[in-house]
Amino acid sequence: MSEVSMPLSSKPSAFTTFKRGAREYGLLVSLIVIMLFFQVATGGALMQPLNLTNLLLQNSYIVVMALGMLMVIVCGHIDLSVGSVVGVIGSIAAVLMVQYRLDFFTVTLICLLAGALIGAAQGYWVAVWGMPSFIVTLAGMLIFRGATIAISQGQSIGPFPPAFSAISSGFIPDLFANENLRITSLLLGIAVALAFWVVEYRSRLRTLKSGGHVAPMVVFALKNGVVAGLIVYFCYLLSTYRGIPTVLVIMSVLIGVYTFIMNRTVIGRWVYAVGGNLKAARLSGINTGRVTFFAFVNMGVLAAVAGLIFVARLNSATPRGGTGFELDVIAAVFIGGASASGGVGKVVGVVIGAFIMGVLNNGMSIMGIGIDYQQMIKGAVLLAAVFVDVYQKTRN
Repeated sequence: MSEVSMPLSSKPSAFTTFKRGAREYGLLVSLIVIMLFFQVATGGALMQPLNLTNLLLQNSYIVVMALGMLMVIVCGHIDLSVGSVVGVIGSIAAVLMVQYRLDFFTVTLICLLAGALIGAAQGYWVAVWGMPSFIVTLAGMLIFRGATIAISQGQSIGPFPPAFSAISSGFIPDLFANENLRITSLLLGIAVALAFWVVEYRSRLRTLKSGGHVAPMVVFALKNGVVAGLIVYFCYLLSTYRGIPTVLVIMSVLIGVYTFIMNRTVIGRWVYAVGGNLKAARLSGINTGRVTFFAFVNMGVLAAVAGLIFVARLNSATPRGGTGFELDVIAAVFIGGASASGGVGKVVGVVIGAFIMGVLNNGMSIMGIGIDYQQMIKGAVLLAAVFVDVYQKTRN
């Protein structure tokens, strides 16, 4: 009797497998449903290659900052200053390039260093003195917004050199002479889809080797085939316009790097440990202050990257640049599955959450919905996402 019951008890039920799959892919399904809704509601305008390109450009800096915000929120903190940091970094870049004629490479290094110093300054008060991150970064939001106006002297500064603007407005060059289809971009999309398959399959083999449970091969092939197919189709649509934007390459590299950091490195495990249980992390020998400090420095650097991408897209720096970005970034992280109490969150979920916000903004704008109703709808979506997190915790 025991020989029969043990394998049955160790094998997950169909309901357990469904719950696990719904948890992992529910966000992606939600994004697809939202896109299908707006595709129908806008008469097919949402999935037009030109609009998809604009959607990527409009949300690239939000995705970049969301990667850093994920680490901060998983640590159990928050950063309200990121929008103001985008503005001040953009103003610094504009003054250095337009007024002082410094080259693009030097300006980029200076701006990244400035972002790191801003993150370090805020992380110091939180990590060393134990001040609430909400208060520290709220003060930072005010300070850096004022600094943006002071540096730009209340005026827009631009235009930038073409090499710098290409960060956000450039596209991957096509190696084939085809005017109707950017074959290089399409081949790159196919390569990414194949790489995704390889990574997922190797992860499945590692799980099996360690004695863990995996979904049946049919389910695995179906769900990963759908994702790979969506990647190829998305790149095909972009290939019918001007190809893959340069900013998508930058964004994809950062997503890959931070997925590796959060899932496979010691610092990633420390971040989850600090946010999951601060006292237990300290007792296990983790320098929690150093981890928190690193999270804020990292956030400052990524906010600087986002600031460079943002001003490159506008081809000018404005005194109000980055205003309100912190709300979209924080919403993307929570919609993407991060817990408000820390310790929980994935890079893939945050990226999907950012694009859910982006599709909502884009789709409602195409439909002519006023900014007042847009804000109310986005607020309701954010509230629903946090409610789901709280509800799941109360049930467990």
